[in-house]
Amino acid sequence: MPVFSVETPVIANGMPVRLVANAVSAGFPSPAGDDLEDEIAPISWVVRHPSSTFWWRVEGDCLWDAGIRDGDIIAVDRAGKRRVGRAVLAVVEGAVTAKILRKRDGRYFLAPANSKESFPDIELTEDSEIWGVIAGVVRRYDLE
Repeated sequence: MPVFSVETPVIANGMPVRLVANAVSAGFPSPAGDDLEDEIAPISWVVRHPSSTFWWRVEGDCLWDAGIRDGDIIAVDRAGKRRVGRAVLAVVEGAVTAKILRKRDGRYFLAPANSKESFPDIELTEDSEIWGVIAGVVRRYDLE
């Protein structure tokens, strides 16, 4: 997973958000994770081009291996560079889909990222349109 530097201070709804500078252990707990160093606004961190970014709710699990799940909200950046290997939101034959942009034998297509289920690749045609690059994902967990 890529790591991005964070510009400080980061503001969300006019308020600075505290950022824990240390990595968190997803296995054994670390007693040294008490230091707060920087501030971050999560949405501002994801949205790098506000005027060209829009949000879309994901339906389905074809990007499971890319960390994008059914019900997640993705930030789609129309100014993002459309490169092979990046997750994109596209319209193919009138249907909106989120997949990984791939190239094979000189042709571009959209591929799923789910090793546990079988989703078909979708070849891009002249009528296909890539709306943007997926810049980030927001997931909300149940707290009840």
